[in-house]
Amino acid sequence: MTIKTKLLAAVAALPVLSGGALPVLAADMPAAKAPVIVEEHCKAAISTPTFGGLIKANPNPACIVTGIGDIYVGGAITGFAYSQTNAFGILSPSAEQDRYGRVDFTNLQGWVQKADGPLQFYVHAGLYSIPALGLPLYSSFEQTESLFGPIPVAFGKWQINDEWSIQAGRMFTNIGSELLFSYQNLNISRGLVFNQENFINHGVQVNYASGPVAASVAVVDGFYSGELNWVTGFATYKLDDSNTIGINGGTHFSDFDASTRSPRFQFATINSLQNSSIISVNYTYANGPWIITPYFQYTTVDRKDNYFSPIIGGETWGGALLAGYSFTDNFALAGRVEYIAQSGTRFDTLSATSLLYGPGSSAFSFTITPTFTWDRYFVRGEFATVQAYDVTPGFGFGRDGTKRSQERYLVETGFTF
Repeated sequence: MTIKTKLLAAVAALPVLSGGALPVLAADMPAAKAPVIVEEHCKAAISTPTFGGLIKANPNPACIVTGIGDIYVGGAITGFAYSQTNAFGILSPSAEQDRYGRVDFTNLQGWVQKADGPLQFYVHAGLYSIPALGLPLYSSFEQTESLFGPIPVAFGKWQINDEWSIQAGRMFTNIGSELLFSYQNLNISRGLVFNQENFINHGVQVNYASGPVAASVAVVDGFYSGELNWVTGFATYKLDDSNTIGINGGTHFSDFDASTRSPRFQFATINSLQNSSIISVNYTYANGPWIITPYFQYTTVDRKDNYFSPIIGGETWGGALLAGYSFTDNFALAGRVEYIAQSGTRFDTLSATSLLYGPGSSAFSFTITPTFTWDRYFVRGEFATVQAYDVTPGFGFGRDGTKRSQERYLVETGFTF
């Protein structure tokens, strides 16, 4: 058999493809393409700012894809009107007087953040008014200027892994069960117990979260003093899908000298409270239409003798119960009851520093807030009353500080985006 005959026989022995075509050899086949990985954008879980009430965060905030990652944009535009009895006298740094009524913004704010990847950031800016029971209620312009300025929060964050992160800058406090801005809470006004806490801190914070456990520890400047002399922290444990327990607090590890305080933020940096310690325990039940949060808080203020502002010291004990119930998708009712007392002897200003309405005073408050929501829009009303006991003249309500009660009627409306 010739060589040509052998080659023809070998080819004939190969399997024939359908249609009678000769088989395709591997060398003749096109190279396989590598799989294309499509990167998903705008899928981060947004948790800042925290919403703890009946008004919900936007589940689909605006997202901009940039060269450094996905940038999320949100905000809140809300206004309110109120009327109150027994307005205080002139207590503000700019000599503005507490009013019997006002129409104003509660929030004219926006925030920008990068919420995924190893390097993240959050910037929160705008105008704000923070209504709090038992305290004067100044305009949003006055509060923004005298509290934390037009950029109350701005920090960078390094997400080390799924469990650990470090952040630094101007941050929300670790302390308390009520949040700072009105749209974050069940009620329009913050409570009496809240008034003993700090709100915004400068500093560095380490965060941990794994399974049901979340915790943070921070070195900060306490009551916005600019001096890093506090340590704060919180820890929460999620018992199940509905029940969470927590503890939070803070203390100073060196005394703050009030004579070095910047006058711009003296409304935020309360001299006596800057040298204090706070501990609070809380429980939250959130299931179906219910939100229920009771908490108890203890504070102590150190004695500090100096020529600028001698502080005798004192203690407070307070507790509150916050609750909300959603009757329908559009209507809910929220409420709060609380009681707080301080150490000392009535009329004796040498027995304790006034942390409430004079040494030995106490107070009770009741708040009810019906709330209507439609998607991102809301309108809610509120009635709140404070009754003070064992008031030292000059430390109570009214222009002369002798009244023992105050009622407020408020309406707030707006939207989040």
